[in-house]
Amino acid sequence: METVRSSDLVIRLARSKAEVIKAQELRYQVFYEGMGAMASPSVKLLKRDFDAFDDYCDHLLVIDQARSVGAEICVVGTYRLLRKSVAEQHQGYYSADEFDLSRLNGYSGEHVELGRSCVDPAYRGKAIMQLLWRGIADYILSHDISLMFGCASFPGTDLSQMASALSYLNHYHLAPSEWQPRAQTERYVRTNILEEEQVDMRQAMREMPALIKGYLRVGGVVGDGAVIDADFNTTDVCLLVETSNITGRYQRHFLDGSREIDMRVSA
Repeated sequence: METVRSSDLVIRLARSKAEVIKAQELRYQVFYEGMGAMASPSVKLLKRDFDAFDDYCDHLLVIDQARSVGAEICVVGTYRLLRKSVAEQHQGYYSADEFDLSRLNGYSGEHVELGRSCVDPAYRGKAIMQLLWRGIADYILSHDISLMFGCASFPGTDLSQMASALSYLNHYHLAPSEWQPRAQTERYVRTNILEEEQVDMRQAMREMPALIKGYLRVGGVVGDGAVIDADFNTTDVCLLVETSNITGRYQRHFLDGSREIDMRVSA
């Protein structure tokens, strides 16, 4: 995929282990220092969020050139990308620990799992999310990807604080049954907390994380059930987007030849 620039910010894939480490350091800052995730002794010692999947994933980086010195880059946003063809050669998908993904085998084409999305708190705003989405769009085109998916998180584990949002997703945005992931049985949490007629749409949108709203705008759907991740202090749903929704309806925003960054996604 191409390098895309917007002012001092550049988005591209990591090119070295050292650059991946910079992404891991940002993830530690956001997930552990900012969100209260529970760090293992090795993660805490190194102050880096890392696991075995990092070694064979692609890492999308937003780099602030103004704060980068030579090879010492300043990473202010990141996404981890794992293609189906790569996962099959290694230990599978990260989200398979939370969701049964076996039905995805019936969805043709190349898939990509999105994960570990985070942005430096000092940079949070519309522009950086637009860059990240533009990078994902270029990646989709480069690898002819038909489906993207991954764990999308609600902060916290108190279901009463997200009951309207989870119920809204369950009633209005369930994936088709033939390729619908399901929360692993031993971790399954039902999301139809409220009946359809009880769902307050405005309250649901207030409870909905901005990133999930962005996925819904491009046709996002969810799997059956949610999973509580106590280590990361989140409640996760499996969110999926057919890329035809992006390359069709939203092509004029971020896949045109002008390379304009205009994706209308709130951060």
